[in-house]
Amino acid sequence: MDPKITSHDKAVLTRIFNPNLPYGDTYEEEENVGEHFEEVETDDIKEAKRLELEGVKAAEAGQVDKALELFSQAITVAPEHPSSYNNRAQALRLKGDIPGALTDLDKALELSKGQGKVACQAYTQRGLINRLQEKDNEAKCDLTHAAHLGGQFAKQLLVSMNPYAALCNQMLADVIGKLRTGEEME
Repeated sequence: MDPKITSHDKAVLTRIFNPNLPYGDTYEEEENVGEHFEEVETDDIKEAKRLELEGVKAAEAGQVDKALELFSQAITVAPEHPSSYNNRAQALRLKGDIPGALTDLDKALELSKGQGKVACQAYTQRGLINRLQEKDNEAKCDLTHAAHLGGQFAKQLLVSMNPYAALCNQMLADVIGKLRTGEEME
């Protein structure tokens, strides 16, 4: 017997462990999904990360303008560091500057080569923006990318965008729950 897991086996396991994913919207997991964007941690990158941390604290304290300033400083110090663009995009979105946020998210995705945690967050943010702008096809594409990168929130958003599949998945979850507890089926 061949111990190799087939794509069908993976699909079944995905369905078991993620029952809320819509059936029509499942995806083939690629072998390189776990790869992460790697960046050499120079002194400039360390300084950018320090500035980002201060920016996040400022944003959490409601000081979005100060956060924007700190994220912009981080970008000036290390313009090839994708996380700074991702964080500034979030602050720009909070200020209502959607075009600016989208520009920064595109830059974060370019610099991260669409891999790793930063890309997952950027795809999720861009997907949310597209969803709010009723660009559902673009939102679904971005959220699917984020889901491929392990974004659980993106997976849940995909479910919410497909109410029929979510209803079917809920019915299936109810049946499985009844089977587990030994309840009678109607």
